[in-house]
Order: sequence, then C-alpha cells, then structure tokens
Amino acid sequence: MKSSLFSILICFLFQSLAFGQNKIDVKAKFDIEKREIAIIQSITYTNTTQDTLSTIYLNDWNNSYATKTTPLAIRIADEYINDFHLAKNEERGYSVITSIKQHNAEVPHEQLLNQIDVIKVDLNVPVLPGQSYTLDLNYLVKIPRDKFTSYGITPEGDLNLRYWYITPAVYDGKWHYYSNKNLDDLFIPKSDLHLEIEFPKSYYLTSELDVDGILETTARQRVVKLSGSNRINTKLYLNKTPTFNSLESKGIEILSSINEEGLEKIDKALITDKVVHFIKKNFGAYPHKKLLVSQIDFLKDPIYGLNFLPSFVKPYPNHFEYELKLLKLVLHNYLENTLLINPRRDQWLLDGIQIFYLMNYVDEYYPDMKFLGSLADFWGVRSFRAADMTFNEKYVFGYMVMARTNRDQPLLMAKDSLLKFNKNIANKYKAGIGLKYLDDFINADVLEKSLSTFLMNTKLQLTSSEEFERFLKRRTSKNIDWFFKDYLETRKKIDFRIKDVNDAEDSITLTIKNKRHNSMPISLYTLNNDSIISKIWVENIDKSKTLTIPKQDANKLVLNYEKLIPEINLRDNWKSLKGIFFNNKPLQFRLFKDVEDPYYNQVFVLPIAEFNNIYDGITLGMRFYNTALLRKRFNYKIAPKYSFRSKSLTGGGAMWMNHYFENNDLYSLNYGIRASYNSYADDLFVRQIIPSVTLMFRQDNDFRSNKRQSLVIRYVDIHRDRDPNNTLSSSEPNYTVFNTRYVHSNDNLIHFNKWYVDFQVAKNFSKLAFNYEYRKLFESNRQLNLRLFAGTFIENNNAPASDYFSFALDRPTDYLFDYMYLGRSENTGIFSQQYIDAEGGFKSKLQTPFANQWITTLNTSTTLWNYILAYGDIGFVKNHNSHPKFVYDSGIRVNLVTDYFEVYFPIYSNLGWEIGQPNYDQKIRIKFTVDPQILLGLFRRRWF
Repeated sequence: MKSSLFSILICFLFQSLAFGQNKIDVKAKFDIEKREIAIIQSITYTNTTQDTLSTIYLNDWNNSYATKTTPLAIRIADEYINDFHLAKNEERGYSVITSIKQHNAEVPHEQLLNQIDVIKVDLNVPVLPGQSYTLDLNYLVKIPRDKFTSYGITPEGDLNLRYWYITPAVYDGKWHYYSNKNLDDLFIPKSDLHLEIEFPKSYYLTSELDVDGILETTARQRVVKLSGSNRINTKLYLNKTPTFNSLESKGIEILSSINEEGLEKIDKALITDKVVHFIKKNFGAYPHKKLLVSQIDFLKDPIYGLNFLPSFVKPYPNHFEYELKLLKLVLHNYLENTLLINPRRDQWLLDGIQIFYLMNYVDEYYPDMKFLGSLADFWGVRSFRAADMTFNEKYVFGYMVMARTNRDQPLLMAKDSLLKFNKNIANKYKAGIGLKYLDDFINADVLEKSLSTFLMNTKLQLTSSEEFERFLKRRTSKNIDWFFKDYLETRKKIDFRIKDVNDAEDSITLTIKNKRHNSMPISLYTLNNDSIISKIWVENIDKSKTLTIPKQDANKLVLNYEKLIPEINLRDNWKSLKGIFFNNKPLQFRLFKDVEDPYYNQVFVLPIAEFNNIYDGITLGMRFYNTALLRKRFNYKIAPKYSFRSKSLTGGGAMWMNHYFENNDLYSLNYGIRASYNSYADDLFVRQIIPSVTLMFRQDNDFRSNKRQSLVIRYVDIHRDRDPNNTLSSSEPNYTVFNTRYVHSNDNLIHFNKWYVDFQVAKNFSKLAFNYEYRKLFESNRQLNLRLFAGTFIENNNAPASDYFSFALDRPTDYLFDYMYLGRSENTGIFSQQYIDAEGGFKSKLQTPFANQWITTLNTSTTLWNYILAYGDIGFVKNHNSHPKFVYDSGIRVNLVTDYFEVYFPIYSNLGWEIGQPNYDQKIRIKFTVDPQILLGLFRRRWF
C-alpha cells in the first residue's frame, strides 16, 4: 500500500513538474498605423498524459473576428448587438499564418470547420508520454476595433490586447478547445512566457509580466523584453498617455487603471494595503510580482447596483466604491491567474469564491452598509423595505430574479450556454451564496479554512470541481452530497414550510414539508419574540419530516430565519405558538413597488396620472397590487381611475396565477381573469371580462435559443354602449368571442421569423387567420421585411350589414380591444392616422377598407439608406356578392425604432399618386408604442 501511494506521489510530482515546463516565446513587431502585428513564435508543450499525441490543437482567438459567421459573431448577434454584423471588413481582425514548423519542416494544419479560431496541427513526429513538442510559427495579426469585445484598438489609437497570440490547447486525456465567444474564458496550460515587443516610442507599455530589458532600435521604435513563469494568458496595453497607476503593497505591485473617484493618493494606498492584506490572509502570497486590474475589467464585470445609478448619484462613500471595485477585480484576477480550472466548465468555482469573499469582506469591514447606501436614510425612501436590505442581500435578490421566473440555469452548465443575465449576475451570485449556505451548514469555519487551504495547495496546478469536492469531503463528517448534486448540477429550487405544529408544555412537535423534493437541508430556529433561542439543521427531508424539539420558552418557529439559504419562497416559513390567530400576517400598505417582506401581506399602491386618449382627457387614479419586485405565483391588481373630461369612474382589475415547470418543453402556465371599464368614444363606455389560459413552450430546454411557442385560449365578453353616430360599431354592441391563437417565433437580430394561427368563433361568425413575418438584416445593413396575412370567414352572418367584425385592410376595428389605440373611434385627426401592424397591414386608406369573406395581403419593405426604407403592399380583398379586388400601395417608411416608432409616407396606390393629392398630411401614418412593458423588451432581449 505504501509503495502504491509512493508511486502515485512520484507520478503526480513528475506531471506537475512537466506541466510547468511549457514555454512560449513571442517576437512581436507592432505597426499600429496598419493595425498589424508581425509575430515569430515558438511553442514548447509537454505531454503529461500516457497517450501518444499525433495531432494537437492551437487557439487562435484573434481569428474569431475574421468573418461574420464565427461563433463570436453569432454570440454577439444573439444578444441583439449589431456592431459586429454591420462592421466593415477593415474594422474586424484576423490572423494569417505563414508557416507552422516542427524540426524545421512544415507541418499540415487547418482551421476547424465552423471554428476558424481553432487550428488542428498534424505533427510530423508524434509526442510520446513525458516528451515535448516544439512548434515554430510565423503569422500576421490584424487587430480588431475594440467596440466588439472591449479588446483591440480604440478610436484614439490605444491598444488593449488579450488573446492576441496563438496558444496551445489543454490535453488531459481529451482535448479541451473551444471558440472565442467574448466570455474571457480561454483554457490553456500554464507556461513560461518570453515576449519581445517592438512598438513606437510614443506609446506606454503596461503588462503584468516582468520587464527584462528595454532597447532603443531606432529613433522611433523601442523593444521591451518581458517574461513570466507559470503564466496563463497575459494582457498587454499600449497607450499614448500613461493610463495605469502603480502602487506597491506587501510585495505586490498593483497596476490599476480603474476610476479612482477623486481619492487622494494616500487614500488609494491605504485601500490597496487593506485589500492586499485581506487577499494574502485568505489566499496566501501571490506567486507573481505584479497584478494588473483595468477599467475594462470593471466595465465587463461591474458591481451591479452601483453601475445602474447616474454618475451624479453617490449613495456610497467614494472610498467604499473604489474599495469594492478594487477588491472585486483583484479577487478575480488573483484567482484567474492561480486557480487553474477549465473556465468554461468550472467557472462557478472561481465566481463562487470571488462572491463568497466579497461578502465576507463587507461583513467584516462594513457590516452596517445598506444596499441603497445613504439613499436608505432619505425621507420617502427609508419607509421602503428595500431601505432595510443589507448590501449583501443583493446577491440572493439577483439570483431570485431568474429563479422566480424559471430562467435560472445549473451552475455546472457550460458558460457559453448561459443567458447573459445568468452569466454576468445570477449564476455568480448563486455560486457565492451557495458557498455561504454550505459554510453555515458545515459550521465551525470548516469551509472557510478549507477554501484557503485548497487555494494554497492547488495554486498554479490544474484542478477542477471534482477535486474541490473530494478535498472538502475529507474535512467534514457531514453529508454534503446535496451541494454538489442538487445545488450545482440541477435547477432544483429550495422551498420548505412548517406544516403542522403540536405545542406541548416542554416540547414542540412539528412537520416540515419539502415542497420541491430535493435533498437540501434547512435550518430551523426557535425564537422568543425576535431573540434566537436555538438553531438546528434538518436533513434528509424527502417529502416531509416530523421531529420533536425542546420548547425552551419559544413562542415562534422560523425556517431560514437569517435568510442565508437562497429559498425561493419565504412567506410560509414561520409559525407562531401563540395560537392560530397570530399566524395571520398583518396587512401592510406600501407606496410604490417594493422588495417583498415575507412577514406581511403587502399591498402596493401606485398613483396613476395619464392622458390615455381623447375621450377621457386627464385621468387620475390609484393602482392596488401585490406584485413585488420579484415575481409571485399569485398576483392581482385593481386600478380605479377618474376621468375628468368624461367625468366618469373607469379602471380595471385582474388576477392571475403563474406555474413554472422545470426541465420541460412546457415551461410556463398562466391563467386568470381580467376586467375593465373604459371609454371607447365620446361619452361611450365598454366593459370587458376576459378569462384566459396561456401555455408557453421552448424546445430542448435551450434558454439561449429564441425559439418560442405559445398557445393562448381566452373568452372575450364585451358590453358596449351603443353609438348612434357610428353604424359600423353600433350594429352589435354586446358580444362574446371564443379565441385561441398558436404562436411560433424565432426572434433574432439577423434572422427574425414569426407566425401564428388564430381562430375565433362567436354567435354570428367564425373566422380563421394566418400571419407570417420574416426579417433579415444583411451585412450591408440593408434590411428586408416580409409579412403575409391571410384570413377567411368560416361563417359570417353579419355580412353585408356590418363590417365591425370584418377583416380590415388598413385599420382594424379591434373589436377584441387588443391594440393600443390612442384614439379608437377617430376617423379624422392625428389619432386616426395611428398605424397598427395587423390584419391587412396597408398604410394607405383605400376605397375597400374591409373584407367580409376573405383577404390575403403581402407587406414588404427594404432599406434605401440607414433608417429610411421603401415599402410596398399588395393583396386581394373579397366581399360577398363581389369579385376579389386587387389592392396595392407603396411609399417611404422612416424606421426610427423598429416596431416601436415608425412613420409612413404613402406615394402611390390604387388611389394614384397620393403625394400630390389634397390633404396629404392626413394620409401620413404613424406607429407609436407607449406600453412600457413593450419598451422594456428592448432591454430584456439582450439579457434574457
């Protein structure tokens, strides 16, 4: 046994030493005017496995900018950022490899299909276990503009470089290579680096590598030699003016370009000492002389909450903001350079440690800091529940934004499969609070000490989540499988409640129900008023568990009292022992939406002041609702309003229920009922009652895919005042319609397509409609839009007496009251010119505006220049007792914000040259969206 252990130890030491023998030498000559780098490079890589390598792989991530179809380009477009897709060829970067040689002989190499930033090399001489190969490369790098990923050349001519030279991929029994997706997660082996950089003298070079020498080659050029042992990737900055400041602290030189908030140099030095002391105390000595943090690092991974506020709002002391920025970046860069994990697969470990120690730092030095900072003390703000949130409570809140909406993703999911909000915020926070949860469960600072020891023992050694799991399990007797199985690997939520309580004289018998059927433990507290008497951990709750505990003067039982566990619902976590009456939560009214308080039944109140249309004029009212900042399953709202012009009480209300399903194509079920009473014309009102059910589907549980399907089933009950002046809308003032619609959409920046089938049946009619939309954004920034609409009546007993339920060519009657008309019944004036992209979709008002039998239309538009497009519509309109009529129109579309604010100028149609006809200003149509939820979609689609 001892011999076996000794052999394993020797093998481990051999591999560790061999792994450190990798070497990269780079000679790079910069031509900044041409945005080019001429590189001569050698790579020496040791095979530490028992396999013979005949083929190896190299990372050429600068080449990920080469085309508009690379994984990087697709990723950027997926997040609705069009900078890369619309960029000119000369703005993007690429690599041109002149030669790759082994032993002075060319070796076959090729870019991978669909991964042109990965190079496959077939070696002339295979590499045996324990041996090394050396490749000599000669290539040219074209530097991209920095607007795509923040790295590249700036408009001012500065260079911010990362992943700019070719590196070897990792092989540990299988190859680990993948494409650049702007995730800053290149996985490469540590190497000894030697760089020789030739660049113009007018530039200042900054790197965390050691400077070995500076040579003056010409009057205008300079050569700097850099080196570093046991390095992974390194950043390089060439700036026209000094950008980085240097501060020495406890043997580490901190190079920083982050904004300093006007702090004095002595304050920055004290803060730097404080941060470095905290890092060294927990992680040990940094193995390199320099640690570099940049403003780019902060902008790519800010302290969320701080960055959403205008720059003139300063809720925190300047030193606190700078201190947290510096700490977060130093933590991340320290871990990134020493904790050698696969960052695309095991990123949770780095993120979790970073957030865990950020929280510890605030607990240690700023325990009273509020999430809202000094704003929490302002009159009008301090009454909010959010004003009581501590700074560290934001981490649970950020994770719950996704968990409460069924958009959270497992921590062990590959980084490139995560939604942007999960990658940047929710998963980082879940990892950090998960370690806090685990720390509280294990107790006695075991986790904290284990983390420090693990980071020191594995410093600069390749490791993984599995290694961390094995390491931690050796240091505790408690069963922590739940953390590595349920918490890390799955999307299982945490939700417990106290079901039954039996209060005896000296003991309490209670049942705890696990509402989510996972293996996670829950903390149970006994309290006397607000004083904690006892705390125990309850484990292995399959469905429910009954236990008996000492009473000890307790008058309240609470689960997760200190909220250290990221539980999805805290509203049913407590039971009073004073009798059943005391378990009823008191009612609490809050002005404006607030953070949820689990100990109250909250009602939020929002004053309403609006000019909703020309019939009501100014409308004032109040909205009462229970929806807090985080979503709930059951929701309601009641909004009474008084309209001063119509001198009437209007408004509406709704209640609905949300159910979310994990790991299922059907991911959301929503059902409820809404009712309203509003004006639809002068002194005329409409009452609506609409019960509905909505089912939402997504394919293969792929959250990043924009493919969605929905099925909406509803019953629309309309009761209107009869309008004696409008025969179109007064022929049948009261009606009910059963409506079902199936929608299939794939909403993307470059290729957009969406179609739906709609079926309606009422007392006097039934109809079927099909709508298809397609949009393509070409690389030239030219846009092509197509929309096809076809509708037919299965039965229509209203024709030809009324067109109220007919298909409309240019302006739907909207008998279901679905559209946001500013002036619903207007035939003249600016409100009558509002354009709704529905049914026929025509912009010109032609002489056959309705179809009571069938209609089919095709709407098209394409770019002329920038946001100016030409549009054209054609179609056929069929009415009873008449032949189908061919209709057409054309004109100019000014697309200020697609789908939100557009203006249409008719030119030629069935009416002739409209532009020369009288009252042309009344022919112009306007699309204008005022619904804030729709406008928020512009932001949400980039993050969710």
